[in-house]
Amino acid sequence: MITKARMRKIIASLIAMRESATDEQAYYAPDVYPAWKDGVAYAVDDRISYGDKLYKCAQAHTSQADWTPDITPALWVRVSIEEWPEWIQPTGAQDAYKTGDKVTHNDKHWISTADSNVWEPGVYGWEEG
Repeated sequence: MITKARMRKIIASLIAMRESATDEQAYYAPDVYPAWKDGVAYAVDDRISYGDKLYKCAQAHTSQADWTPDITPALWVRVSIEEWPEWIQPTGAQDAYKTGDKVTHNDKHWISTADSNVWEPGVYGWEEG
């Protein structure tokens, strides 16, 4: 049986881990992150769980019922460890691609050749990978 003192230490360790974890570590431990809630002030890089996915805050804001992470890419970025994740149209500088970012688009692999890249692969700022 776990004592209350031991449980407090475990919880404290989980909280400390979730604040210093890499995206890959966080990806494999989504249950230590709080669920997204309406009416909460989120800061850049805060991580939350929503559905069965993990998201990271891209822009500080107070959440609203119609600003869920799955439909607001300007506010939330899905945490992924895929080498070639599916390309998502950026909505601005906060979620634009950086030089070297890799994506899959139209069944091809692309690598961004520009910082602050909001262009669709194949149009500008990308080379096939």
